[in-house]
Amino acid sequence: MIARPTLNFAIAETRPLATWQGLAPGVERWAVGGHSLGGVRACMYAADPANQVTALVLLGSYCSVDLSGAGLPVLSLAGENDRLSTPAEIADAAHLLPADAVFETIPDASHAQFGDYGTQPGDGPQDADDAVVRDAITDAVRALLGQ
Repeated sequence: MIARPTLNFAIAETRPLATWQGLAPGVERWAVGGHSLGGVRACMYAADPANQVTALVLLGSYCSVDLSGAGLPVLSLAGENDRLSTPAEIADAAHLLPADAVFETIPDASHAQFGDYGTQPGDGPQDADDAVVRDAITDAVRALLGQ
């Protein structure tokens, strides 16, 4: 399920994860994730034990809360050409994630290629083919979720 955040700005989202969990009562495992500030918000959901989050996916993003002791499977994907959430910034925040978090960088991918909204001011070049980026994201998420 992909939620449309308040004001289309994930960090402004105040609804609890239970809002979406209630829409899918048969789902037993909840992985959360997000792109850019959506990933920051996903970390906040994952940090709350009441949410019973089972995995976290960060797409051109990083956590602002400490999940290092959460025992949670985490995937962090960076774009090599991302100039908004740079691979270096993601690495600088890695200490907030569990020691076994998986970090991958998609060659030639930009920040905007984790979404579907075109170019973004301040971002690096989109030198990777969009289909290649989507496949890399899909393959990495499926591996994290064991599918």
